[in-house]
Amino acid sequence: MKRIFGMAAVLLSQQLYAQQQQAPAYPLITHDPYFSIWSATDKLTASTTRHWTGTEQSLTGFVKVDGVTYRVLGAPGHSYRALAATADMEPYQVRYTETAPAKGWEDPAFNDANWKTGNAPFVKEEKTTGTPWFTDDVWVRRTFTVDDANVDKLLLKINHDDNAEVYLNGERIYSYVGWLNHMEYFPISEEAKKKLRKGTNVLAMHCTNTRGGAYLDGGIVTDDKDKWADKIQVAEQKNVTLEATRTIYDLTCGKVDVKLTFTSPLLLKDLDLMSRPVSYVSYKVKTNDGRKHKVEVYFGASSDLAVNTSAEEVTAQQYTSEGLSILKTGSVAQPVLAKKGDDLRIDWGYLYVAVPQSAGATQYVTKEGVAPSSFAAKRKPETLDRGRQLVLNTSVSLGKVDGTEKEQVFLVGYDDIYSIQYFEANLKPWWKKDDSYTIEKELKKAQDDYASVIGRCTAFDKELYELAKQTGGEKYAKLCVLGYRQSIAAHKLVKSPQGEILFLSKENFSNGCINTVDVTYPSAPLYLVYNPDLMKGMLNGIFYFSESGKYTQPYAAHDLGTYPLANGQAYGEGMPVEESGNMIILTAAIAKAEGNVNYARQHWKTLTTWAEYLLKEGFDPANQLCTDDFAGHLARNANLSVKAIVGLGCYAMLADMLGDKASAQKYRTAATEMVPKWMQLAEDGDHYTLAFENKGTWSQKYNLVWDKVLNLGLFPKAVYEKEIKYYLTQQLTYGLPLDSRKKYTKSDWILWTAALTDNQADFAALVDPVYKYAQETPSRVPLSDWHETADGKMVGFQARSVVGGYFMQILGTTLKK
Repeated sequence: MKRIFGMAAVLLSQQLYAQQQQAPAYPLITHDPYFSIWSATDKLTASTTRHWTGTEQSLTGFVKVDGVTYRVLGAPGHSYRALAATADMEPYQVRYTETAPAKGWEDPAFNDANWKTGNAPFVKEEKTTGTPWFTDDVWVRRTFTVDDANVDKLLLKINHDDNAEVYLNGERIYSYVGWLNHMEYFPISEEAKKKLRKGTNVLAMHCTNTRGGAYLDGGIVTDDKDKWADKIQVAEQKNVTLEATRTIYDLTCGKVDVKLTFTSPLLLKDLDLMSRPVSYVSYKVKTNDGRKHKVEVYFGASSDLAVNTSAEEVTAQQYTSEGLSILKTGSVAQPVLAKKGDDLRIDWGYLYVAVPQSAGATQYVTKEGVAPSSFAAKRKPETLDRGRQLVLNTSVSLGKVDGTEKEQVFLVGYDDIYSIQYFEANLKPWWKKDDSYTIEKELKKAQDDYASVIGRCTAFDKELYELAKQTGGEKYAKLCVLGYRQSIAAHKLVKSPQGEILFLSKENFSNGCINTVDVTYPSAPLYLVYNPDLMKGMLNGIFYFSESGKYTQPYAAHDLGTYPLANGQAYGEGMPVEESGNMIILTAAIAKAEGNVNYARQHWKTLTTWAEYLLKEGFDPANQLCTDDFAGHLARNANLSVKAIVGLGCYAMLADMLGDKASAQKYRTAATEMVPKWMQLAEDGDHYTLAFENKGTWSQKYNLVWDKVLNLGLFPKAVYEKEIKYYLTQQLTYGLPLDSRKKYTKSDWILWTAALTDNQADFAALVDPVYKYAQETPSRVPLSDWHETADGKMVGFQARSVVGGYFMQILGTTLKK
């Protein structure tokens, strides 16, 4: 395979290259599933920045020009003060009953003397710090005391599973049928707020468990807003430019122009740089009126970046090391690798903000609510070293600024100490090769290498964009740019105890699994193009699982556990044909990309076992799960059969490269003989069916793409052509549906299907609606790969690595060279 061409071939003017575009959400800091911060609005100042899960993780930025302060980053955050704390902040006791109470149970005067006494939360578990709850219903009354009922904004803070209703001093303030996944805040109306009184108050809650888990915990909080927040002016945003490794905002702060750039240097060929958990936030300022002005810049980061919920207590400190002035914060508890699951943020390790000591920065730690005024009004705040919702504040004076650009760079890093538990062994991040590697030294390297790193990122961004544009057109190139950082940041890079590279994905907002094979499969093209070693890192754990004897099935595992614990398959049901085919195909793709069969040779026995399974069970699959399991089980799945046939063809290709001509002939013959049978069983006039002999149905046969990309020559070209021609008649506004059962789709599969075309017009016809979706979707989250083709709304999933699959057209082009 000829490697990606150098910069000499892609020199374009900055005007032609730089592309302003909208995105569902804009990547700001993107390193791994825990250190991943986004802006969910087109204007950087229109919303609080957040973790990819949607939980607020506030970054703030200000620029002061001749004493006038402008906000350039983030929106005023929330500083919640508990009037009735929830159990995630401090324990509290309630009166409760599990049998229907008398009328008026929610009134303050109700006599609950015969009710039980228990601790919150109420959980469907025997072992809990709260109260075990296994009945259908629970009624709860808690009293709390308020010293001053005159508050600006009152909110209910609650998490419940399932249906809940809540009363404050007898007034209903909340009712919801369904469940929440985490603590949420709901404003209490002005009328209901009048029920709050000085002295004793009663919060009454009723929760009904309809199925599955059960949970109840609720309290009352107020949002203490910084009075200075409204006095700070908002910068005017002129432009936003998305590139593969950078997001660049152009803003105007009165007489000064500001270029605010977020760079996460995820250069896939440089694993040490890619794994360094440090992003750059650069302020470049210059005047726009021909005069000199005094300028000061500020960057703030919330301690919420270092906890799962804002209720968790943190510590913070300021110190100097390696020539840097550093702020640090992390949870008091430090429960390293203690939690697993999907909708979670990290609550161990430490967040760092650093600048060179030579910058003469002012650094301090405050409560969230007083951070803006501490900079804008120069009010001396109370400096804290412990608390909740703290802010790491750093400001730097740039002195007098004129028409010549001045720059100040802030380093934002995260040391997670241990990243992954891998078959009971806690693994450190890739960059921490031994104890001599410290986060302070990594921050220092990042500072020292800044100019060269930015130069490399700039060159790479241009190269990627031009390559994608030449391969598939401008809209295709923009989709690749949009997917690049998202895909990488859904993984964590570590080294196994056996010394192998592990590049482990999290199945974001799907089920939270780690190293899911059918997430690896669609993600693969990006890594096969830029660094096949990372592709191996996505397969190594699955091979080890089987070859160590820990997994004994004759087919590939589905996953290695629930992120960040990779201790064995968590998914309740296997996908035998799906995952075995995936592993064989991707191993063959590595061989094609590298031009040798060394990796396959290491795992030949395992690959052979899986190939034998496909030979026996793959052609006419039974009613088993496949990667599109959200669409339901399906027997005789024609697209899954394609995967088995292509998988057998890939195994034959590998056998041939190994010199095992007998095996190559056997499996090649088997695969080729299956093709006409497949065509007959799936035939439906002008297209092929969703399932064998199921007339009147259809589906995207995206698995065919490997036959073309790897040049296996199994299926006649006429099969591709017939399918593509039919697909072009089935498209809706925002893309081609996944199959005839629903109108929703998977955008990664559309991009694979588009790679089956043989002309730019058909390719663009399939890709352009996906780009339109990315521009117009009302779902403001990191790109969802599962959306409705009629209205562009997400169905589920977000921030997943599978958008690496957008690079399939590039992969097909590069493998031919």
